[in-house]
Amino acid sequence: MDWVDEVQRLRAQRTPAVIVTLAAVRGHAPRNSGAKMVVSSDGLWGTVGGGNLEATAVGRARRMLGSGSNEPELLTLQLSDKATVEYGVQCCGGEVTVLLEPIRIRPSVAIFGIGHVGLELARILSRQDIELHLVDSRVDMLTGGRLRVLADSVAELRVHVTPVPESILAELPAGSHVLIMTHDHFEDLALCDSALRTAGLDSIGLIGSRSKWTRFQKQLREAGHGDAELARIDTPIGIVGIRGKEPATIAVSAAARMLQLIEAGAVRRSSSVVVAQPRGHSPSVVDVGRRAVPLDERPDADAGAEVDAFDRHQ
Repeated sequence: MDWVDEVQRLRAQRTPAVIVTLAAVRGHAPRNSGAKMVVSSDGLWGTVGGGNLEATAVGRARRMLGSGSNEPELLTLQLSDKATVEYGVQCCGGEVTVLLEPIRIRPSVAIFGIGHVGLELARILSRQDIELHLVDSRVDMLTGGRLRVLADSVAELRVHVTPVPESILAELPAGSHVLIMTHDHFEDLALCDSALRTAGLDSIGLIGSRSKWTRFQKQLREAGHGDAELARIDTPIGIVGIRGKEPATIAVSAAARMLQLIEAGAVRRSSSVVVAQPRGHSPSVVDVGRRAVPLDERPDADAGAEVDAFDRHQ
C-alpha cells in the first residue's frame, strides 16, 4: 500500500489527516525530497526521516488537525547540532522544507423531499464539493429528466427512491447534515423522530411554519424527546434577513445556512481531536473514533419570518 491508498482509506473513513512531504532538501538529510508521510490524530503511515525532523512535522500536522486548518503550510528545519530542537539533535548538516497538506473530508448532505424547494436547493448545493443525497418517496420526483438540471454537478450525487425515506438515515456517513422538506407533514414528522434517534448526524434542518413546528414539538415530546433533543432541529432552516417565499429564495437561504453548518461541523470535529506529542515513529495507523456533537448554536427562531408559504412549495 502506498500513500495514495492510505489517503483514500482515510477519506473513505472520513478521518481527517495531513500529507507531509519533503518538498526540498539542501545538503544531507535522512530522506530524499519527495518522501511522504500521512498523519492522522493518532496514526502514521510512512516516514520522512525520523528524529526531530519527523517528530516536529508530526506535531505540527496534529496541531493543524486540532485547529481545523485547511490551508497547506511550509515548514523549514535545520539538521544541525546548532539548531534549536524539541525532540533530539540530528546532525546531518542539511536543511529541509516540509509541505503539510490537510486532507479535506468531503461533507455529506441529505435532502429529504425533492419538490420545488428541494430541487432548487439541490441545484445550489450540487455546485459544492460534497456528497449530496437526494431522497424522496415519489418516483416521479427523481427521474432522469427532472434531475437533468444537475448534470454539471460538482457534488457526488446519490439518489434514493424509497417508500420509507427515514430508512436512508442509517445509511448516511457519520457527520452528515440532514434537510427535511418532504411533501407530507407525517413524513416530515417521522423523519424528525428518526433523525433524533440516529447517532452521528451533525445537523437536522426542517422547513416549515412556526405553527407546524409547534405541532411537531408536542408530538415529538410525546414520542419521548426532550428539550435538548428538540433544540437540535434547526427550523425554519435558513439565515436571518431573507424573508422571500419563492422556492428559489427559500433554497438560497437554506443553502447559505447549510454552508455555515458544514463549516461549523468541520471545526467542531477538528477541535475534538486530541493532539498528543509523538513518541517515535509508528508504522501502523490506528483508526480514529469519531462522534458527532449536537449543535449548540441555532439561528433566531424568527429566521425566515412567517413561512406558512413553505408548506405550499414542498
